[in-house]
Amino acid sequence: MKITVLGAAGGIGQALALLLKTQLPANSELALYDIAPVTPGVAVDLSHIPTAVKVTGFSGENAKPALQGADIVLISAGVARKPGMDRSDLFNINAGIVRNLIEQVAAVCPKACIGIITNPVNTTVAIAAEVLKKAGVYDKNKLFGVTTLDIIRSNTFVAALKGKQPQDMNVAVIGGHSGVTILPLLSQIPGVSFTESEIESLTKRIQNAGTEVVEAKAGGGSATLSMGQAAARFGLSLVRALQGEKDVVECAYVEGDGKYARFFAQPLLLGKNGIEARKDIGNLSAFEQNALDSMLDVLHKDIELGEKFIQG
Repeated sequence: MKITVLGAAGGIGQALALLLKTQLPANSELALYDIAPVTPGVAVDLSHIPTAVKVTGFSGENAKPALQGADIVLISAGVARKPGMDRSDLFNINAGIVRNLIEQVAAVCPKACIGIITNPVNTTVAIAAEVLKKAGVYDKNKLFGVTTLDIIRSNTFVAALKGKQPQDMNVAVIGGHSGVTILPLLSQIPGVSFTESEIESLTKRIQNAGTEVVEAKAGGGSATLSMGQAAARFGLSLVRALQGEKDVVECAYVEGDGKYARFFAQPLLLGKNGIEARKDIGNLSAFEQNALDSMLDVLHKDIELGEKFIQG
């Protein structure tokens, strides 16, 4: 199994690469690419960790050598959010980066599963889909917006509030990956109940958790370590599913039946071909239904922005 990380020298990329080096199955291959010249050094540094995972590093304008034979490509390349920026401010820079990298993926490893971490995910996934379509290699079962950070934050915050173990929580989060489009399904957590005010404040905290980190780092960056862990969890789940493990379920932002929006985060059953099945979001509470209805305009606009960026 070969995993390629694009944007591997950044804060997310290095954390992600470290976790993959220590957790991938033996004899996996990890290829790291970034435009930054430090990337081969990151690979050498990681290669000193005693696990049976081979690490190679590539830098410069050309990502193609890193993509040869990749089964999974995880893309964290781009600029981070600064205080006062929202995810749409990132759009102009990161949109071009994602387009360029996906063009190279389409040329070198079109059958790979692709996980987009680069924000704004609501929009960059639409960009990736349009680029892959233009190249004639789009498979909607193999393109994912990685929203796992919303799930791990939900698990952490719910556990803290309710005195549970975070690792015992598995909160489904649907919709998108920014602001009001993030909708944790708190009504569906077995054995846990909330007051209305708890639901409201918890939902708001999960939606704004990225800003919580940006402000706490006071200009020093955005969520890198937690995002690295979230992306590693998603990447490792994909590896297990591609290798034939059954019942691997993760939420991610993908193209589905278009019931709510062209792209929508929901629980997915993963398998040997990427997505085996898109699972139903189940019954929503009145609060959740209202939140879903009122996010859709934002989600549609985010998606349209990405489509227009490629279609012109």
